[in-house]
Amino acid sequence: MTGHPVYQNIPSSRIATFDVYSIGLTRHHVSALLEFDVTGTRMKLREMKRSGRKVSFSGWIIRAISKAVELHPEAAAYLGSRKKLVIFRDINVSMIVEKEVDGKKVPIPMIIEKANEKGIEEITREIEVAKDKALTKNDIVLNEKPKFYERLYYRLPGAFRRRIWRILLRYPKIAYKKMGNVVVTSPGMMGTIKGWFIHKTVHPLSFGIGSVLKKPVVIGDEVKVREILNMTILIDHDVIDGAPMVRFLNDLTRFIESGSEL
Repeated sequence: MTGHPVYQNIPSSRIATFDVYSIGLTRHHVSALLEFDVTGTRMKLREMKRSGRKVSFSGWIIRAISKAVELHPEAAAYLGSRKKLVIFRDINVSMIVEKEVDGKKVPIPMIIEKANEKGIEEITREIEVAKDKALTKNDIVLNEKPKFYERLYYRLPGAFRRRIWRILLRYPKIAYKKMGNVVVTSPGMMGTIKGWFIHKTVHPLSFGIGSVLKKPVVIGDEVKVREILNMTILIDHDVIDGAPMVRFLNDLTRFIESGSEL
């Protein structure tokens, strides 16, 4: 060993991650660590695949989330002022797709617009197209050509970049246009995670998808092995109180566990 360090360039898309985490520390999110029994739903998905339909677990999760938010749009509202919420009826979901840029795996965001109006197959198709799309190191968001001011952002000092985020979040219409009102991140799909992770976000509503694990569950008076999805949900307590928050989570649980949106 020579003791000499190795220097490695950081992809531009990672710089925004630093800023999001920093600003996310100042948000008033409630963290919910939940388990969902997805045994029956995954069985339905496998049957759909065998019949030739192009569906994915990720596509279904986004569909279920968007339909639950459609019933409770205040859960994904932005705080416009101390006395007013800004609620968007369309559910625009931001998610991360891992891409290879210059030989390295890089997380690149994409936005699925009006996810609540799309079926599982359409959402799955958008995700697959994004995964297959060729990128360069200058790309910032999938399916969007970066504008001059967006490229400039990555050249600014950290304090200036974080100031831009704070200003952006004061204007909900602009924030919604740029990053949607819901974000989904899925590290559990990259490998088995036997637990939950607590992430950070600047979105009003964020979902951290963990792994599906086989666990013993009491059903009636019997203990059965079921497929359980671990999920962490961050909900902005500035825009929704405890009781409506619980009602939203109950409807989300119903959608996910029943597979009704399939």
